[in-house]
Amino acid sequence: HVQLVESGGGSVQAGGSLSVSCTDSRRTYSTYCTAWFRQAPGKEREGVAAIDSHGGTAYADSATGRFTISQNSAKNTVYLQMNSLKPEDTAMYYCAARRGRALCALREDVFGYWGQGTQVTVS
Repeated sequence: HVQLVESGGGSVQAGGSLSVSCTDSRRTYSTYCTAWFRQAPGKEREGVAAIDSHGGTAYADSATGRFTISQNSAKNTVYLQMNSLKPEDTAMYYCAARRGRALCALREDVFGYWGQGTQVTVS
């Protein structure tokens, strides 16, 4: 059983920064992929950033240069630092995880575990 819990969402003004966290209660895995997706009202869920068990990362074009994904393996926590936020970043942000297979990509079907989401609002 894997449980992902997001935290750190909130409201910020355009140009501001926010960091969200995903805590994973999983048992040990030698290979994994963890990602952040987001979904705005009326829009499809889209990938934002991903990180694998070796520290490799991938970003959506909209996030590149502004967002940074990182992890603390000892705490089973993945972070998304978001800088220079724009109103179009407003969305529910979801953490997702894949375990035990060396595939990591910003594609919904890659991930088998999802958190409940944390709201980020940029005005």
